[in-house]
Amino acid sequence: MSPIGARAAPAPALAQRVAGIVFPNPVGLAPGFDKNGQVPDALIGLGFGSVEIGTVTPKPQAGNARPRLFRLVEDEAVINRMGFNNDGSQIVAERLTKRLGRPGIVGANIGANKDSPDRIADYAEMTRIMAPLATYLTVNVSSPNTPGLRALQDEGALTELLDAVIAARGPHKTPIFLKLAPDLQATDIDSICRIALDKRLDALIVTNTTISRPAGLRSPLAGESGGLSGKPLAPLALETLRAFRSATGGAIPLVGVGGISNAEDAWQRIRAGASLIQLYSAMVYKGPRLARQIIDGLAQRVRAEGMTSIAEAVGTQ
Repeated sequence: MSPIGARAAPAPALAQRVAGIVFPNPVGLAPGFDKNGQVPDALIGLGFGSVEIGTVTPKPQAGNARPRLFRLVEDEAVINRMGFNNDGSQIVAERLTKRLGRPGIVGANIGANKDSPDRIADYAEMTRIMAPLATYLTVNVSSPNTPGLRALQDEGALTELLDAVIAARGPHKTPIFLKLAPDLQATDIDSICRIALDKRLDALIVTNTTISRPAGLRSPLAGESGGLSGKPLAPLALETLRAFRSATGGAIPLVGVGGISNAEDAWQRIRAGASLIQLYSAMVYKGPRLARQIIDGLAQRVRAEGMTSIAEAVGTQ
C-alpha cells in the first residue's frame, strides 16, 4: 500500500504531510474500536482522516476476564482492562491483505502476547507481518492491562525493542510510531525522546489510558482497575503532550490522544504541538458524527485564524 494518498480532504486546509503520509485531515480513530481490522473502510467513511486498528498480537488471545469494560457515564469516561483481546496476526493480516489498494490511511497497532516468553520477539514478528500491509505501524508499549508491558518504556528495554522493530521492518520503510503512557516522570520523557530521535522514529502518540484516577470522578465505577480514558484524562494527556513537545523541540511529529471530545479540544492539542489527533471514548457518548463535527470545527478555526493550512497552528501555544 502506498503511504501517499487518501480520500479527498473535505477542507484542503486540513490536509498535511506527517511521516511521509498525506493525511486528508488530522482526526484519527484510535485503536480499540476496530481491534481486528474488520471495518476500517466504513470508519473512514465516517470522515476520519485515519483509522488505527488493533492492538494485534502474534497469536490470538481472549484477553482478561469479564467484566473488563466500564462506562463511567457521569464522567463521560471509560475504564477498560481488555488485555489485548484480538483474533491474532494471521486473521488480521488476511483482512488487511484484502483491502490493499483501497484509499484511506489504516495504521496497525501492534503488541505482544501476555504469555510470551520473549515480548521483543513478538513485536519484531508483528512488524514483519504488518509492515507490508499497513500505512504505518504503532508500537504499543503503554497499555496498563498486560502485566509488565509498560516496563518496555524503560530506556534499555525501549532501545532493544526499537532496534528489533526497525530491523524487522525490512525494505518496506513503513513509518513507525510509538505509543506512550501519560503516567511518566519527566526523566522518563526525556530519555524516551532522546531514544526516539536517535532511532529516527516517525511519530510519538501521546497518550494511552491512565492508571491514575483524577479527583472529582463521580461514577461509582471509578474504582475499577484498568486504564481510564475519556473526558477526565484530557488535562493529564494535554500536560504530557506539552512535555513531549518541549523535550523534542518539535523535531518529531506528535499525535495527541486522550479526552478529546470536540473541535476545541482538538485545536488545543494541535496548538500544544500535535500534528494529528485521535479519539475513541468520546464516540461512546457523542456518536458516529463526531469526526465530521470536529473536522468542520477545525476548518472554521483555521479560516478564522487567517491560516492557509492547519500545519501552521501546530505548536503555536
